[in-house]
Amino acid sequence: MAKETKVWEVIKNAGYEPIENKSIIVSYAPENLSDAIVKFFGLDNQFFVLQICRAELVLVPFGRFSMELKREVTLSIPFSEIKGLEITEKGLNYHLTIRTKDDVITLSVQQKELSGIRTSGFLGTTMLGGNWHSRNMDGTLKMLKEIPV
Repeated sequence: MAKETKVWEVIKNAGYEPIENKSIIVSYAPENLSDAIVKFFGLDNQFFVLQICRAELVLVPFGRFSMELKREVTLSIPFSEIKGLEITEKGLNYHLTIRTKDDVITLSVQQKELSGIRTSGFLGTTMLGGNWHSRNMDGTLKMLKEIPV
């Protein structure tokens, strides 16, 4: 369980300017049905916080086994490098596809309605019981759609 303020602290310490309440929990989307089955059973899935910052998107990883937030930024994508961004509904998740000049990254986002019983709810729940993944979902997806490409 990670407090959202801890996420912001990690990101600020890495030199970025996070936008408050614009973070959600994501994982890399499965490549095919077999990969989806493996990830569904939690056999090979890593989760990240996707944070919208002032000038870029950043990913902060959770440990694979400890599920603790790591104190590092694994990926930073400046808005200026984003050539396309698409959000589609895929089963119980959304797929967020980010296209840059050199790459295409597809992230899976667990929908807020069931996040209380899924990994995103576990990772995004604070000691006081609030689920920031669910609370931030609508505003974060809206802001992602508004990134100029």
